[in-house]
Amino acid sequence: MKKLRTTGQCAAAVLQNHKAEPMRKLGWAKLACLLFTFCTASAIASSAQAFTTLASFNATNGANPVAGLVQGFSGNFYGTAQVGGVNNDSGVVFEITPSGSQTTLYSFCSQANCTDGETPYAALVQATNGNLYGTTFGGGANDSGTVFEITPAGKLTTLYSFCSQANCADGAYAYAPLTQASNGAFYGTTYEGGANNEGTVFEISPTGKFRTLYSFCSQAFCTDGEYPRAGLIRAPNGNLYGTTEAGGIDGPFNGDGTIFEITPAGKLTTLYTFCPQPGCTDGANPYAGLAQATNGSFYGTTFAGGAKNNGTIFEMIAGGSFTTLHSFCTWKNCLDGADPAAGLVHATNGNFYGTTTSGGANGYGTIFESAPSGAMSILYNFCAQTNCSDGLTPYAGLMQATNGTFYGTTVGGGSNDVGTVFSLSMGLAPFVETLPTSGRVGASVVILGNNLTGTTKVTFNGTPGTFTVISATEIKTTVPSGASTGTVQVTAPGGELNSNIVFRVTE
Repeated sequence: MKKLRTTGQCAAAVLQNHKAEPMRKLGWAKLACLLFTFCTASAIASSAQAFTTLASFNATNGANPVAGLVQGFSGNFYGTAQVGGVNNDSGVVFEITPSGSQTTLYSFCSQANCTDGETPYAALVQATNGNLYGTTFGGGANDSGTVFEITPAGKLTTLYSFCSQANCADGAYAYAPLTQASNGAFYGTTYEGGANNEGTVFEISPTGKFRTLYSFCSQAFCTDGEYPRAGLIRAPNGNLYGTTEAGGIDGPFNGDGTIFEITPAGKLTTLYTFCPQPGCTDGANPYAGLAQATNGSFYGTTFAGGAKNNGTIFEMIAGGSFTTLHSFCTWKNCLDGADPAAGLVHATNGNFYGTTTSGGANGYGTIFESAPSGAMSILYNFCAQTNCSDGLTPYAGLMQATNGTFYGTTVGGGSNDVGTVFSLSMGLAPFVETLPTSGRVGASVVILGNNLTGTTKVTFNGTPGTFTVISATEIKTTVPSGASTGTVQVTAPGGELNSNIVFRVTE
């Protein structure tokens, strides 16, 4: 079902082991050892950009993060590390400033029998109430994972324990992050469980009210997909879009993943099935979710398939028409990278940015930029520094903060060989971000940014709104009467700041 390779792919192999033995964890030391055992380096020099290693994990404060970061109301960033911490290698939630000062907010398995969860694979989501929400792969009341809420001060509340229903009909083992809709509810996926033990889509309220929306493999031969590893995105039409790692209409290589659309009521439509062609030249096994561009098209990556079976970048327009934009490892010596486990971020310049877990000049992964047409350039090659102090094997994707800079994590490398947090500046301008990204007139909206103190004006597509400056990184406002769908603009002392995506005014 999956096409794992050994070149630079120990992190993926470790995660794959959880499929067969979901609750077996590898400690940080063993994972670090595997990283250095399987990965091989090249003597080709890397072409460094404005790259900075902000922090190195040390096991006590977490280790081997496979998830990316999210920006909070404070302007700081928040993330998870799957192992490490002070409680039997069960993982942590951490906070890090843009300058690299790191704090552990919570170590999992702080409660008896790990009822608070363990092994957080997924990134966090910043909610409109100021708290952060996430999932754990293991632990909880039924040892099958949890959904949790955590305050910026580190107070954690377990909202739901998976496998609370007979035969785990509610789902089990969440790899994926949550997404919050304008109705305040969160949506996510589980890798296993559900009516057919092939994964689920679920909805959960901020207070923990839970509903299973869909169980995969509900169609003959799992043509609707199975094992969703990635999270969901909410499109302007109000529906959710995602991927499954396996399943779909049988082709020459049999069920290598899907792209699907699901309504908030739970009606699922399979939009595309990977690997209909010999050799899976269109891609196979999408580990990550989708990004939607302003043109309405969806963009993403596959871990396998493509011309060299090392993954792809693809575009799918809303009607389902599919184009493979790039096949990895088609440049000599895989200098373009290989095996992307993370999705893409649509940056403010209109291009997409992402990471590969292997390949590149040193064999340890890359950061790349791709135009919507598929034209690609490599921005950074990991392990460019002595002893890979800059990190290696970036399993997670990038986050573009409101200061314009990209931030991410690596599974290995760093000064302690168990992962890093890094930044990459491409000289892109600052912007503002709205939470949520849609709402009706009168709805509350939080605006995140930098240097917002002294703001004199906030407009929604040109319509002025009332607002309160909470801090240099946060403004509270409401959708004004007469507003229409368009860009949110903030007039700050440093100049005009536009929202990174269009704010959709709903009825």
